[in-house]
Amino acid sequence: QVQLVESGGGLVQAGGSLRLSCAASQSIFSINRMGWYRQAPGKQRELVADVTSGGSTNYADSVKGRFTISRDNAKNTVYLQMNSLKPEDTAIYYCKAVLTRGALNYNYWGQGTQVTVSS
Repeated sequence: QVQLVESGGGLVQAGGSLRLSCAASQSIFSINRMGWYRQAPGKQRELVADVTSGGSTNYADSVKGRFTISRDNAKNTVYLQMNSLKPEDTAIYYCKAVLTRGALNYNYWGQGTQVTVSS
């Protein structure tokens, strides 16, 4: 069982920056993939960015060049640095961890943190 706690959300003006943090209850060294998802009102949850245990990253087209995901294994924490924020980035941001054991993947989610970007 992995517990995830997000922090760092808030209200920011368009063009501003925020850094989200996701702290895990156990070492993330062996967690295969960790990522950030977001869900805006009336929309489906979507991938924002994720990072593998090997450090490979993947970004949604809408955030490429503006957001950066990173993981600090020593602190059991994953970060999402968000720059040049736009009103359309407004959403609840969720952290996800994927733990692979044999042929099975176990998904764990945090409770979410609200990001609001004003125009």
